[in-house]
Amino acid sequence: MDKTDPSGRTVVVTGGTRGVGAGIAEAFARTGARVVVCARRPPEVPLEGCEFIAVDLRDADAVRELFARLDRVDVLVNNAGGTPYRLLGESDAERHARVIELNLTAPLTASLAARERLAAVRGSIVMIGSVSGTRPSPGTAAYGAAKAGLENLARTMAVEWAPEIRVNTLVLGMVRTELSALHYGDEDGVAAVGATVPLGRLAEPREIGEAAVFLASDAASYITGSSLLVHGGGERPAFLDAATVNKEA
Repeated sequence: MDKTDPSGRTVVVTGGTRGVGAGIAEAFARTGARVVVCARRPPEVPLEGCEFIAVDLRDADAVRELFARLDRVDVLVNNAGGTPYRLLGESDAERHARVIELNLTAPLTASLAARERLAAVRGSIVMIGSVSGTRPSPGTAAYGAAKAGLENLARTMAVEWAPEIRVNTLVLGMVRTELSALHYGDEDGVAAVGATVPLGRLAEPREIGEAAVFLASDAASYITGSSLLVHGGGERPAFLDAATVNKEA
């Protein structure tokens, strides 16, 4: 997206009705672009400057119909995803497969459906990945596997679709959203988890949105096939706190 004149551009954000997706949609809206948010259900709180189109991103025909209705697509942000906490042995393969379908297959479906529109304007795709795809992900194994696959998909897509379309991934750490309590507990739990991050807190959705705007802009015109870590410095290695060297008795 042209950083100097974003007006007239169309940005599609999947799953952009709350949390990270809403932060991304609102960040693009602030640039003056037309922002289309798509998910199964509308946002509970209207997103300023954004349009909503209902679509099940796991329905390939519906996704193709969505992009056929749009005259232009400059940026596709594949944000839709997520997972409940579920240990591998506590569920069947079909349930785990549905997590992979939403977090990996759906972004592939949307990217293929948007390809013609994006290529026509030399557009950009931003995948929303996760640090769960870069390390063991106990309790969310299928999600971590899907996010690892998404990052590889983006790199391959960047090669196959160059130079017409740039494709990059935002690899997210922990983000403070309305669903944080499901993963980290009450405010004390959120604060305790945030303290494990070098920057001392969880990210805000707005900060993820600004990173997405950057990757889609002309400021990143020579960046494709890349993964940008947005994780506040990552996770402090547990062995450093366990080691007794240089600690007072």
